[in-house]
Amino acid sequence: MDAMKKIFSLLGLFLFAFLATPVFAQSLLQDIFTVESELHKHILETFFVALIGYVLMFGFIGFINRRVKDIKARHVIRKNTIYIISLTILVIVFFIWVQNLNSITIFLGVAGAGLALALQEVILCVAGWMLILVRHPFEVGDRIELNGIKGDIIDIRLFQTSLLEIGNWVNADQSTGRIVNIPNSFVFKAENYNYSRGFEFIWHEMPILVTFESDWKRGKDIMMVHAKKMAEGLEEKVRRKIDIMRNRYMIYYGKLTPIVYVNIKDSGVELTLRYLTEAKKRRFTQDYLCRMILEDFEKEPTVNFAYPTWRIVKE
Repeated sequence: MDAMKKIFSLLGLFLFAFLATPVFAQSLLQDIFTVESELHKHILETFFVALIGYVLMFGFIGFINRRVKDIKARHVIRKNTIYIISLTILVIVFFIWVQNLNSITIFLGVAGAGLALALQEVILCVAGWMLILVRHPFEVGDRIELNGIKGDIIDIRLFQTSLLEIGNWVNADQSTGRIVNIPNSFVFKAENYNYSRGFEFIWHEMPILVTFESDWKRGKDIMMVHAKKMAEGLEEKVRRKIDIMRNRYMIYYGKLTPIVYVNIKDSGVELTLRYLTEAKKRRFTQDYLCRMILEDFEKEPTVNFAYPTWRIVKE
């Protein structure tokens, strides 16, 4: 917390000093250079402002990396610092080149018409970035799915969002090691599924097929015992999360405890275990339940797994 206060204090001092940079740059250039051309003068002032700004930016980033230990807090502060300094540089450079109201009006009119025609996708990406910052449909660390691409968000930039991919050839919700960059315009063009935002739990179902000759009731009891053991203490946590979500959404869950559904299939009796788990722990919970159920089924001679078979009867 002390490190964050120091960082924001330094940023405040930076903004105060940096806003005076054009005046300082102009006086310095007049003393050092004899510049007759207005164009050359603006170019030198722009270069000076950009140089000072980026030197300070990298200095602040280095200070943040050294002082802030929490990974997520460090990333957020670092990104906000880049946004603030970059915006300040752009504003100062804008006023260096456009110094009266008529010029500003003409410049904005011409530039706006040209950009709207030539840079539609770029503008849409920037608008998507602003929507992400204002509405927060997701943030760094969330797990989302978009057009079949699933991953954990590791960065949100002006034009694109970066995901650490999960799934694909890895047949589970675990990382592939690839980074996927998606244009921010996707927030207007496609639906996105958020596994983490507000409610990080999902329902998972695990079907198990036993033979018709098996004691399926005993198999169901074994599955319920392990599911309830794993879910101990989870129901109260889930209900608190749901109560928080009800302040924003119309949401209702009646049953939060595990349940086993029974269904008749061609090759046997299907027992489907349905339970709540954290989105990022789905594979681990399934692994735990499978190992426990396998061990107990092995001890039960009346419970056997089923698989597709053919019987030939000779008369």
